[in-house]
Parts: sequence; C-alpha cells; structure tokens
Amino acid sequence: MMQEKTVSSLPGIPVLFLILIAGGIGVAGFVTLINIGMKVPALMLLFTVPVIFIFLLVGLYKVEPNQSAVLSLFGRYIGTDRNQGLRFNNPFFTKKKISLRVRNFESGRLKVNDQNGSPIEIAAIVVWEVNDSAEAVFNVDAYESFVQIQSEAAIRSMASIYPYDPQKEGDVSLRSHPLEISEKMRSEIQARLTKAGINVIESRVSHLAYSPEIAQAMLQRQQAGAIIAARQRIVEGAVGMVEHALDTLSEKGMVELDNERKAAMISNLLVVLCSDRATQPVVNTGSIY
Repeated sequence: MMQEKTVSSLPGIPVLFLILIAGGIGVAGFVTLINIGMKVPALMLLFTVPVIFIFLLVGLYKVEPNQSAVLSLFGRYIGTDRNQGLRFNNPFFTKKKISLRVRNFESGRLKVNDQNGSPIEIAAIVVWEVNDSAEAVFNVDAYESFVQIQSEAAIRSMASIYPYDPQKEGDVSLRSHPLEISEKMRSEIQARLTKAGINVIESRVSHLAYSPEIAQAMLQRQQAGAIIAARQRIVEGAVGMVEHALDTLSEKGMVELDNERKAAMISNLLVVLCSDRATQPVVNTGSIY
C-alpha cells in the first residue's frame, strides 16, 4: 500500500524572480546580438530563451493552507509537499492538489431492516478529512466517491445489527442510545476508509424512522407500551398507598377490620386510585355493620 512521504521544494517567489531576471538577460542579449550584426546567434537565442523560460515556469505551483501537492514523475510517486505558498520543483513532476480541509456530507435516507427485521429509514452525517494524501490518490480511484459509497454501506451494516427500540431495559438500540450508535457508526466507517487515507472525525444519525408502510402500526405499539408502563406505575403506587393506609389504621387502633372488610376496603381504594376517571363517592350514614 502507498504511504505518504514528504518531499522538499524551493520557495517559489525567489525562483520566479530569478527566472524573470534570466529572461530579461536573454532579451538584452538578443538585442545586443542584433545590434552587432550576429543574426544567427540572435535567432538561436530568440527560440531558446522562451522555451527555457516556459519550462522553468512549469515547475512553479501554489499550495494553499490545508492543501497538499502530490508529486509524481512519469507515474512514479515522488512525495507530498505540504509547504504553503508558491513553491518550485522539478518541471517534469506532475502535481495533483489534494484538499486537507474538514469536509462533511449527509447520506440519503437509506431503507434497511433492523435487528428484528422491521424496515426502517436511516440517514447520517459524516465528518471527514484526508489524512494521507498519497493513499487517497493512489490506493483508491476517486476517493470522494469512495468515501460516500463506503460510508453508506457502513451505515446499512450498523443499522442491521441493532433494534430500532430496546426489547428490554438496558439494551442498546438505535433510538435510545444515540451516543453509542454514533461511535459504533464512526468505527464502522473508519474501518472501511482507512485504506484510502481518510480520517473520520464524527458521524451521527440525522434521520431515523420506521418505513411508511409500518409506521402507523409501530406508533400504536409504542403507545400501547407507554400505556402499559404508566398503568404499572399507577398500580404499584396504589398498592403502596393502600398498604400504608391499612398499617396506619392498625397502628393507631382506630378501627378493627376483619379480612372480609379489609378486602372490600382494598378493592374500593384500588378502584379509586387506579381509575382513569373521577369516582363518585358514596357516604355511609349508617353503621358499618
């Protein structure tokens, strides 16, 4: 596999001044030869100086901040220049500019089955940068397209190993554990893009939903689960309140109740406490017996 290596280069501005000075000297020499009547040397100088001048100018190239220039000679990798500004190197070198800036893209809404086989829609934002410009250029073809395709493949793979909703308390799911899912997604994408010299900085889910064909059914399922959980909390609280009421009556000796009347009292209290509507109290004006 290709690995990035640093190549040295000359500052471009001093070299540019030297080229311009040499070009000026060549023009002055051409004029001098014409004035003294040496036309053949003058014509040779006339054709030679522009060729050399253009040839040397080809060796100049510009490297912007957070950019690198990958240099190659007749198909052989020479090295990477990350020095900023105008630079000069062998005019025969081919220079390919690679941006090292942080970039991001949002995947399309991918339709995939979760761990339970339910069809879901998922999309993610991936933040990445080129870490090794030689690998990005020579190890893969069109590294930007490679990043997008491999990232979407990793998102599909990650989404299929987790359920949309947790099956039991503590389970990691796509909806309930966004931080764990984001880190797992970043690791999956990084594993696929390492060979291209790409560093994945961050990835996070930007869209997550059930597919339209089952969305209504799953919504009813979630609502039913929420209702059951709420009812369980209400019943637990009501039982505690009834137990506390019976213990208080027993400790203070306010009234002695046999098992049958205790059962009736418990039934009435649970109906009052667990009902989802306001109850209509009945006042007993006679004896409890």
